[in-house]
Amino acid sequence: MLGRMEMTLADELLLISYDDAGVPQAATLPLDYGLAGALLIDLALAGRVDVVDGRVVVTNPAPTGVPLLDSALERVGGEGRKRTPQDCVRLLSRGLRERALDRLVEANILRRDQDRVLWIIPRTIYPSTTGTEPAAETAARHRLRTALDRGTADARTAALAALVRAVGLEKTIAPDRPVRQTRERLGELAQGNWAAEAVRRAVQEMQAAIIAVGAATAATAAAVTAT
Repeated sequence: MLGRMEMTLADELLLISYDDAGVPQAATLPLDYGLAGALLIDLALAGRVDVVDGRVVVTNPAPTGVPLLDSALERVGGEGRKRTPQDCVRLLSRGLRERALDRLVEANILRRDQDRVLWIIPRTIYPSTTGTEPAAETAARHRLRTALDRGTADARTAALAALVRAVGLEKTIAPDRPVRQTRERLGELAQGNWAAEAVRRAVQEMQAAIIAVGAATAATAAAVTAT
């Protein structure tokens, strides 16, 4: 239903990562990998996947009812393979941002516009349909800021804190604070005692996978450029 869809962590991360003009504020690959990690974390929070012996395992194949998550669940559990979190992040990141943006456009939360950089280079932007910050984004930011002030968070907010930290969006959450301080506080929230140990471990594995895949990709790109 338009405007009333169930928000996933990927939805919230995507809204936070785009400014009011509809332009992304995070680097391309970290954001793409962060969105993939967000799907995995949502599945972990929903009791559908876990990380066992360094492999992502489907513990419950039942659909969640959210197409974006159910598609990810099928792909992770497909072919009977047990993939590492890094492999899952790479797998799910392909084409994910476009699908996630389409979902927000279809829900009438964002709109798809065209403009030009320096009046020359065409690009697609995704501003809010209302001209102001979407309500779902405002709510997510408020949860994060409140958690930063209190030093505690519920499971969903702690997971979002881990994602924001992994993608490098600390400054957009608390522009009035030193980035290092915000990064440390987000890390503390992600590490806190906010969920069952199995779920918390899975979230931390996904966060580490986002960072590891991003670093490996950057290193590969640098090596190719240098040759």
